[in-house]
Amino acid sequence: MSTKFFNTMGSKKEEFEPIESGKVKMYTCGPTVYDFAHIGNYRAYIFEDLLRRYLELKGFEVTQVMNLTDVEDKIIRESIQQNIDFREYTEPYKEAFFEDIATLRIEEAEYYPEATKHIDEMVSMVKKLLENGLAYQVEDGSVYYKVDEFEDYGQLENLDLDEMETGERVEEDEYEDKETLRDFALWKGWKPEEKNVFWETDLGKGRPGWHIECSAMSTAYLGNHFDIHTGGVDNIFPHHENEIAQSEGATGDKFVNYWLHCEHLIVDGKKMSKSLGNFYTLRELLEKGFNPLALRYTLLNTHYRKKLNFTFDKVDDSMKNIRKIREFYDSLDKYGEKSANELIDRIEEADQKFVECLDDDLNISGAIGELFSLITEVNRYRQDKELNQEEAEQIKDFIEKTDQILDILEPVEKQDELSPEEQKMIKEREEARENENWEKADKIRDELEERGIIVRDGPDGTEWKRK
Repeated sequence: MSTKFFNTMGSKKEEFEPIESGKVKMYTCGPTVYDFAHIGNYRAYIFEDLLRRYLELKGFEVTQVMNLTDVEDKIIRESIQQNIDFREYTEPYKEAFFEDIATLRIEEAEYYPEATKHIDEMVSMVKKLLENGLAYQVEDGSVYYKVDEFEDYGQLENLDLDEMETGERVEEDEYEDKETLRDFALWKGWKPEEKNVFWETDLGKGRPGWHIECSAMSTAYLGNHFDIHTGGVDNIFPHHENEIAQSEGATGDKFVNYWLHCEHLIVDGKKMSKSLGNFYTLRELLEKGFNPLALRYTLLNTHYRKKLNFTFDKVDDSMKNIRKIREFYDSLDKYGEKSANELIDRIEEADQKFVECLDDDLNISGAIGELFSLITEVNRYRQDKELNQEEAEQIKDFIEKTDQILDILEPVEKQDELSPEEQKMIKEREEARENENWEKADKIRDELEERGIIVRDGPDGTEWKRK
């Protein structure tokens, strides 16, 4: 079966054909490093990890670029408020990002370009747009893209430019000298309140607009025309629409062949928000005791074009599913000596269907369903019969193949150990029980359960396990 992806450009599934046979060039929008990334961000990054792993499974050589946005309005505002250099402000968040993707077993991209290290490329692209009549500079030094001059503007989301004049779909911009409402900033002239956030360039003293960063960095590493660009649905407009206008306006070449976008993550059926108390970074969930691979599985197993409703119950179910796969995999070391190969055809069928599901626009839910269908059938078969060595080894090969995508077979190092704080809580609970302080004991038990730790009191003392 051929590979098909849902291309946002045209809003339909299309057969995937790379520009260069056997190779895929892919750009993925990375983090803005002004804070710790939240689980909605990681939903997108894990979707991109799925895409990368699938392409590698199919034998493609993947070159992936993920940018780090380390200069933009929020970074400037926060660094000034804290009275530190904006470069110093972003550094711990860059480090945290790489720690987080390692925790979630997200494969590393080949390149992680930082915006602040590619100002020359951005200035060069802006100058080219000025030369091509697609941009203009205003009195304060800012440069704007002339949207009306780019004939295909709006093609990604099929926008009506006349409707944009109402202001409902126009990007907010504090720079007010635009010729029309829908024009957007390529270069922002320096303002005194931005202190030391500027570069002296051929465009004058200032800094890049957000959109130009991705256009300049993607083409610098992947060329003017490449295969795949990904991001969340919130990136479609204006960010990706503006990227197309900038890149094609500057180079004259088609920018990207396939645009893939993942849907939003919501929490308990509601938009994630700090005011609702349902806003979580990865680090906060780890502090609550959740296994990182359970979080990976939860963020992975809903189709990327469907909204993901994140709940703690789903994370618990994910851990149960991971344990079921691991226990089944470990059980395959036991087999009999019979010669009949009654399950070989079914194993091959599961293998084929697993890949076919992924071929169909990364249908990970269907692929995981095929894995569990085989596990169920084999377990039922083993109630009366034994696997032989060939069957057991082929099933193990299949599960190892699925784990090239899932990456959950190998346990997290020290995942079954209690933290010092958790050990202290269990000790305090035991002391409370000894003193018949049942209220305190129950309170600690509930707190441990919130961290994903179940305690049981038996004749040999307190036993615990993670959910």
